[in-house]
Amino acid sequence: MFHWKVDERYERKEGENMSKLRVWWIPQAGATEDSFYVPVETVEEGKKVMDMLAAYDAYQRQNRIKPDYCNCGGVQRWDEDSQDWEDWYMETEDDYFDDVDDYCEQCEKADDLEEFTHELFKQIDWENFKNGKN
Repeated sequence: MFHWKVDERYERKEGENMSKLRVWWIPQAGATEDSFYVPVETVEEGKKVMDMLAAYDAYQRQNRIKPDYCNCGGVQRWDEDSQDWEDWYMETEDDYFDDVDDYCEQCEKADDLEEFTHELFKQIDWENFKNGKN
């Protein structure tokens, strides 16, 4: 049996600056209402984290580590006014984004993100998922 000790270096101290963005992830919707959180510096980094978590969930299912899964996640931003986390969105003069994928498809790092996602998901045999073989 493992006993986990919280490392004091990673505890948030009163008044300490924190990341203004984070990924929330639920690997099995319905099994818990609690999310797993990962602080990120940018929306693009958040997409990478979500893609990694999604690929890992699929990998576990593919290799029969999990019998099934129904995951969900997103990016949140810290709102200074309400002093709470809210779903990420971005408003510019010309556009409004509230979907990380839509934003990342047109961002400066779009090609790098697409390559990263491709490398992750090519490890998953999606045909077996469709045919119910996993």
